[in-house]
Amino acid sequence: MLAFRRMEGTLPAWPRGSARETAAGPSRPGENGTYPGGRPASALRRDILLALRQNGASSPDALAAHLGASRTGVLQQLRALESADLVTRQTVRHGVGRPRHLYDVTVGAQELFPANYEGLAEGLVQAVAEVGGPELIEQVFLARSRQLAGRIRLRLDERVGADASLAARARELAVFQDEQGYLCEAITGDDGELRLREHNCAIFHVSAAYPAACQAELDLFREVLGAHVEREKHIVAGDRCCSYLIRPAPSRRRSA
Repeated sequence: MLAFRRMEGTLPAWPRGSARETAAGPSRPGENGTYPGGRPASALRRDILLALRQNGASSPDALAAHLGASRTGVLQQLRALESADLVTRQTVRHGVGRPRHLYDVTVGAQELFPANYEGLAEGLVQAVAEVGGPELIEQVFLARSRQLAGRIRLRLDERVGADASLAARARELAVFQDEQGYLCEAITGDDGELRLREHNCAIFHVSAAYPAACQAELDLFREVLGAHVEREKHIVAGDRCCSYLIRPAPSRRRSA
């Protein structure tokens, strides 16, 4: 079953889950553009995009017949999708008479369809392991860590400044990690200690199979913060989060 990814911006975000309500096909919308049971018109937009992706460029009449929706309702949702740059409209003329309009999905709509980047990443790591063994795996993660370190250092310097406190830099690092899907936060606990907590592992299957991934992350945090960083909790080990205790390095202390 297909599942749409979350869509931000002009149109309402679609919930994660099956692209169709049942295996038999989409529920039938009413004349007002809503589906039985009070489902919103965004469900019709979703089904329109699926139909265009699967069947190619189509006219409003063809889409309405395929989805069991009214032509008016389909046209309304096509206009909304066109405004959001998710579909394009092409005018086709066949001799005399009114021109025919065909709609198709845009490149931008691809972001709404299922992706398997984690599966690709895991497969690539497995291939690297088969070719070069653990040593090459470590080299790959080290190279990736160097790439990230450059990006993060630049961001920290731009956002908080090179002379910012350790706490400020940790907070910005947490923002960066959160953007990568780690549900990350930087907190100062009741004990006065600074910690970075990741409540999700965005590469869990890779990390579970290859410890070098987690070691590379730990080394990355130490490098970009210029601090002593110690992992206290570990999702791969069964903990609810990955928690890192952050303290000023003896040779490079910063004010927290």
